[in-house]
Amino acid sequence: MSLRRPILILALGSLVVAGFGLRDWPVDGARATTFADRAFETYGLSVRVEGAASLTLLPLPRLTLNRVRVATASGGPALAEDGRLVLDLDPLSLLAGRAAVGGLRLDGARLSADADWRAPVSRLAEQARAGATVRPRRLTVSGARLAGGDEARDIDLDLAWPFWSASAEGSASLTWRGVPTRITLANLRPAELVQGRRSPFTAEVTWAGGNLAAEGTVAAPGAGTALPVLAGKVRAETRSLPECLAWIGRDVPLSPLAGAFSIAGRFETTDRAVSWPSLRIGLGRNVLEGAGAVALGPGDAPRLSVQATLAAESLDLAPLVGDLRQVLDREPRPLALGPFTRGDLDLRLSAAEGRAGPVQVQDLAASVLVRNSAIEVAVNRARIQNGTFKGRVILASGSDPAATEMRAQGSLDRLDLGSLLNDIGAARWLTGPAHGQFALEASARDSAALLARLGGRASLVVEGGTITGLDLADVIHRNGAVAPGALARRNGRTAFERAAITLRFVDGIGEIAEAGLIGPSVGASLHGQVSLPERRVRARGSLALRPSSDPLRGLVFEIAGPLSAPTAQTVARGEAAEPAERAGEALLTDAFKEPAALGIPGMARAYAP
Repeated sequence: MSLRRPILILALGSLVVAGFGLRDWPVDGARATTFADRAFETYGLSVRVEGAASLTLLPLPRLTLNRVRVATASGGPALAEDGRLVLDLDPLSLLAGRAAVGGLRLDGARLSADADWRAPVSRLAEQARAGATVRPRRLTVSGARLAGGDEARDIDLDLAWPFWSASAEGSASLTWRGVPTRITLANLRPAELVQGRRSPFTAEVTWAGGNLAAEGTVAAPGAGTALPVLAGKVRAETRSLPECLAWIGRDVPLSPLAGAFSIAGRFETTDRAVSWPSLRIGLGRNVLEGAGAVALGPGDAPRLSVQATLAAESLDLAPLVGDLRQVLDREPRPLALGPFTRGDLDLRLSAAEGRAGPVQVQDLAASVLVRNSAIEVAVNRARIQNGTFKGRVILASGSDPAATEMRAQGSLDRLDLGSLLNDIGAARWLTGPAHGQFALEASARDSAALLARLGGRASLVVEGGTITGLDLADVIHRNGAVAPGALARRNGRTAFERAAITLRFVDGIGEIAEAGLIGPSVGASLHGQVSLPERRVRARGSLALRPSSDPLRGLVFEIAGPLSAPTAQTVARGEAAEPAERAGEALLTDAFKEPAALGIPGMARAYAP
């Protein structure tokens, strides 16, 4: 007999068997639930089938359950429901009469946002410690979403732990709060974790605005803790820190002031805390290195606490200066501290050099403290044009969270005014070492009201200086006229021994309490007001020769106009508030005869390397 006929019969039989094997055979829902319950009870789970069930035999046996509800065996809330569950059955276990699951696929399920997976994971760990080898080797979730909102959707998850490998790996993709996100995990050894040993791991998270990558070791949570213990290296970056924090639902102090951000370094975790023995932070164009720690406080809404000691070779302070300049804008800006104090910060900062806009700063040591409803910024030391600056600003909120109370004080010593004017692009019309101090305070809801309520005192003294481009003695001889011609202005000089001014502020109006100039050949005094809310100055002064050989040889002048472009002109002598001849002999008070020296209070915790 020809072999053709048996082959055709065998092929036809194979097709019939394959057809029957590939067909989805309906299964009684109660029996399907009983079978699934036996398979899941080992892990402390229960399954209820509310839809149709079917069995497919080829290529591997699998049981499909529609509209399933998965919950803990103790009767807790549903972990997943309204999805289709496909169980890949283990053929060897079926032959042995056991209901064992080799793989799980869950499609279109609604996942509980409050799901507690601790019991199933604990059961799985107990089995692994006991040496059991029967376990789901693959878990796949597709098209899932979190119940109770649109926070997480399009969840796809694939976890694999083959029986021939000690390592498990997984990947996930989802749309979290409208942003597509992808997560990968590799090189994890679950058996070592359940045995209480450390396992290596590699993980990466990417999203539209940044990425995070970490590698190192992980250990199971300790007694009384919920988070695993990690150690290794981490690298993260985002194009906008405020946007990233709003996306993940976390707040850090001063985050609205940040922009592009990156962090890299070695890290270690304990319960609710992460420490960086060494780290490198990128903040805009700045790169800082040092050490730090982050901790979460207790409670359901924990407050973040950040501590860091950082140093930089070069520091660009221009963005911060730009934010501070907005306070002086005519447009009122809110001053509520709430967005800036959503967390605690203890930052100690040092830099070899820096730049605040056009002004160069050297040897900077500063600290920033943020607490609930309070910010303190202290400059312990900063060298500016051969001079030293020290200062502190405290911002605090009281009973009205929209209002901010500001207190500022500081001092400068031997600051080279000529070099400073050159740095900011102004003419070097005044040179000499400057000493000064200020102590100011105010409370308001916006920047305009803050200036309108400013009170305090500020003073400035210049010793052994020169006014360039103007010869005041020649102005007196010319009865107030300035010598014409550019050459005369270039050659004009007024040397002085001491020039000083003191302003006392009340409600944003600075009263010129004491002001004067004493030189070898000329003397001057000044009184008037400076209005910060209106940005205007109006003052009157007298100018006279020294020593005063002729009481009538003197001038009375008036300075008025906007602070950005004031004008000066002489006035009739009879309108003067005081005789001009006294100006040349006016003596400065003792307050101006000593360099300003305002120390930083001991409570200002600045870092000094």
